[in-house]
Amino acid sequence: MNLLTQIRSLFEPALTALAPDKAKVPDYLAAIKPAANAEHGDYQANMAMALAKALNRPKEAQQVAKEIVAALPANEMLEPPTVAGPGFINLRLKSDFLAKALQAVATDPKLGVPPAAKPRTFVIDLSGPNVAKPLHVGHLRSTIIGDALVRILRFLGHRVEGDNHLGDWGTQFGILLYGYKNHRDDAAFKADPVRELARLYVTIKKQFKKEDDEEDGPTDDPIKKACQEETAKLHAGDPENVALWKLFMPACLEMLRPIYERLDVKIDHALGESFYNPMLPGVVEDMLARGIASESKGAIVIPNAKGVVPRTEEEQKKEEPPAIIRKRDGAFTYTTTDLATIKYRMDTWKPDAMLYVVGAPQALHFKTLFAQARRWGYAAVEFQHLQFGSMLEPVTKKKYSTSGGGAPELDTLLNDAARLGRQRFEESVAERRAHGHEVSDLDTTEVSRIVEAIGVGAVKYADLCQNRTTDYVFDVEKMTSTVGNTATYMQYAYARCRAIFRKGEIDEARFRASPPPVLVTHAAERALALQLLRFPEAVENAAAEYLPHLITAYLWDLAKSYSVFFENCPVLKAETPELKDSRLLLVDLVGRVIKQALDLLGIRVVERM
Repeated sequence: MNLLTQIRSLFEPALTALAPDKAKVPDYLAAIKPAANAEHGDYQANMAMALAKALNRPKEAQQVAKEIVAALPANEMLEPPTVAGPGFINLRLKSDFLAKALQAVATDPKLGVPPAAKPRTFVIDLSGPNVAKPLHVGHLRSTIIGDALVRILRFLGHRVEGDNHLGDWGTQFGILLYGYKNHRDDAAFKADPVRELARLYVTIKKQFKKEDDEEDGPTDDPIKKACQEETAKLHAGDPENVALWKLFMPACLEMLRPIYERLDVKIDHALGESFYNPMLPGVVEDMLARGIASESKGAIVIPNAKGVVPRTEEEQKKEEPPAIIRKRDGAFTYTTTDLATIKYRMDTWKPDAMLYVVGAPQALHFKTLFAQARRWGYAAVEFQHLQFGSMLEPVTKKKYSTSGGGAPELDTLLNDAARLGRQRFEESVAERRAHGHEVSDLDTTEVSRIVEAIGVGAVKYADLCQNRTTDYVFDVEKMTSTVGNTATYMQYAYARCRAIFRKGEIDEARFRASPPPVLVTHAAERALALQLLRFPEAVENAAAEYLPHLITAYLWDLAKSYSVFFENCPVLKAETPELKDSRLLLVDLVGRVIKQALDLLGIRVVERM
């Protein structure tokens, strides 16, 4: 049950009857939104000004608003709407409606979130690390944003295939091959292959000319050129390079597993670039046969829409940029591999949409890729580059340098967060005991589970509560704070809900099987009820915009409403048994919604904190 959808359905007949252009009705409905100021109501409809202009009555917006209100059907949802200012329609939900709606939500395992009206099939390209080095902070955002979107879309009933497109065949392996042949430490490689490979990668990258630091493309840098030649030999099936690649891969893949487990990220598919390598000649041959690609100075290229291969930066910004799909030395490009990937995904899963959760610097690559894919016959599928901003160092406020080995390893950062999580837990226990509260003694295993959930949850929530397009500073101290919009605060709010039922020795099952009537006797109860019923809006908006932070924003509003309720509305000591049951139902719903919302973000709750 989406409140906003229901309100819009009440307005739709009235707007359809009044609007001179029926095609504009969806735009008018979109102008119905939650009120920015609760004093004006719960929702506000602001389409009267635009509709008055369309009716050639620009000075009569207030009158048009009154006509809209007069045309609304009788309903049990809204108090009589009021018109303010130049035509703002203020809407307030009836308390009886809120109470009945909450009773219905209490019996729903999905807490009022309806299934998608038209389920779709999504492929989400997430994480995608180069497997030749340990995971670092640069891999965090793609991994957890992608995982959150997988969870959110599945919760709504969509089919979702999460595909971890591993970098296990590209130019970075040319760097490793060159480094291994010329700079390896055999003892170090035997002791820890992944770390030695990471050292070799950084060592060789530092030898690149600064002005020629990119791994791909033409070069006059002899070291970079040697690395590209090793890549070309690998792609051509050179026995030595293929054997080394096979030697490197098991250790590289094993390095990923414990980090994904720790982050609670479940990978559906992990198909690396090597999986698509046998398909690359076919991609080139098919594009040549269709006349999409052609030979140019020994390379195979797809020209831009005008048949010209632009060279200047300005020319590359054209609507349909060109692409090289086979270089002069016979090596294939990332674009060729990504085109083969698109074909495989379409043949295998037949998705309606492919979402690529990849950093903003790759925007030109994806613009190019999507243009070529549409030319190749995949115009019907939705392609989206869900780009995200950078993670910044806490001291310098500058982007972490990943190619030079300066980015902290992800495992180290999670350890730091868990350490602070333990500190927060111990502080909470000490504070509760100092105030005379009874605190259960937990065994070491349970404490370790709690502090891990606090630490890892803090890191994930701090990332996901940002608009994914913005940069943010990685500050573990702030992430684990028990004050403000943090995972720790949300986990604490959940634990506080559970503590009430433990203290009262009350079984919450009856509030879900046969919920009692909800009594709205205090403004804090009403505000909390409204926030609980807005959960479906948050989930559906996050899915529609591919923005997980809309769920964290909702959680913050819910937590604030619960805090006010907690301070003003006694639960176990409520004045009457009926009021006690009503408030217990609200508390149980708060806990359930927090738990479900955090689960959509891949964050665990804890029963005690």
